[in-house]
Amino acid sequence: LDEIHPVGSIDRTETEWFRTAVFYEVLVRSFKDSNGDGIGDFKGLTGKLDYLQWLGVDCLWLPPFYDSPLHDGGYDIRDYRWIREELGTIEDFKVFLDAAHDRGLRVIIDFVMNH
Repeated sequence: LDEIHPVGSIDRTETEWFRTAVFYEVLVRSFKDSNGDGIGDFKGLTGKLDYLQWLGVDCLWLPPFYDSPLHDGGYDIRDYRWIREELGTIEDFKVFLDAAHDRGLRVIIDFVMNH
């Protein structure tokens, strides 16, 4: 496995990486619940990164997880600076992002402008 995705193997100089990458869309709220409230969260997602790496995923695509009243599936963002409370904290997101990068996984997030 290390030969396929060595730990920390993101080559930031490679500009065409997306052409051959395996993308995996992850709706955080339905992926993995870490605290038993029935809603997936960043701690749960972080706990499954080894599995996603083992699957051969190169990049995780995260639909909106920002603070939202959820009238439009999370695309009706109230505040881009905050994460929806049930999904975790900014610190949980930073831990997830660092853990993903440590495994050579890229992360793309939806940034919904003017929606």
